[in-house]
Amino acid sequence: MLTTIFVMIAFLISAISTTSILVSGPDLMPLMAVTMPTLPAAGAGDMSFLGLFMQAGLVVKAVMIGLFLASIWCWAIVIDKAVTLARTRRATDHFEKAFWSGQSLDELYQKLAGRPNESMAAIFVAAMREWKRSVEDSPFALPGVQTRVHKVMSVTIAREVDRLERRLMFLATIGSTAPFIGLFGTVWGIMTSFQAIAQSKSTNLAVVAPGIAEALFATALGLVAAIPAVIFYNKYSNEVSRHVSRLEDFADEFSAILSRQIDVRQGGR
Repeated sequence: MLTTIFVMIAFLISAISTTSILVSGPDLMPLMAVTMPTLPAAGAGDMSFLGLFMQAGLVVKAVMIGLFLASIWCWAIVIDKAVTLARTRRATDHFEKAFWSGQSLDELYQKLAGRPNESMAAIFVAAMREWKRSVEDSPFALPGVQTRVHKVMSVTIAREVDRLERRLMFLATIGSTAPFIGLFGTVWGIMTSFQAIAQSKSTNLAVVAPGIAEALFATALGLVAAIPAVIFYNKYSNEVSRHVSRLEDFADEFSAILSRQIDVRQGGR
């Protein structure tokens, strides 16, 4: 696709250059004065970013605005995920320190049960709540306790994954589609350039340069939106995967602790 666009642009510039050479002879200067339209002084247009946007047609403007808004939303997601993952790591480190400090699990549960929890603390509270319901309310239901606790922890981990992965798919979508949306604007801009040649009957570069610039600007906006989206999607997906592995390891360790407690209780009966 990119190769096709660049070939079209090269063909357009080559056609302009060839025609300019053919009509540049001294014998044809009077003819040029009669047949070639006189371009205004500002015909080349404003080549700043704002100028390119203002000169663009409605379709190219729509593409630019859409890509610009998508880029802003991507950066909002990137910042939000950076804050969320940093807070989750700190909370997980703090909980692990308290969990392995030798403190009683009942005391730790009483401390955490009365407040909202995330990540590893939420898994611990959910597992302890199911443990207490099963053991204290039904002391003879020990054989199925470990299975129920494991299911509760699995459900909590799944909810944690959903929380951490929320809106990451938008980054993936923008990363995969923004370049093609930009290319659509590029194709439309090149079509506009050819139409400008046909209408003005002039191959002067000043006629087609704004259209080509607008086309390339649309492609640039697509890449500006797509590149950070792909980079941060891969980065955050990797961080979420590592965090989920950490949660699953804790669930296995805590399940082993509860299994020992069940064996002790069964042996004491």
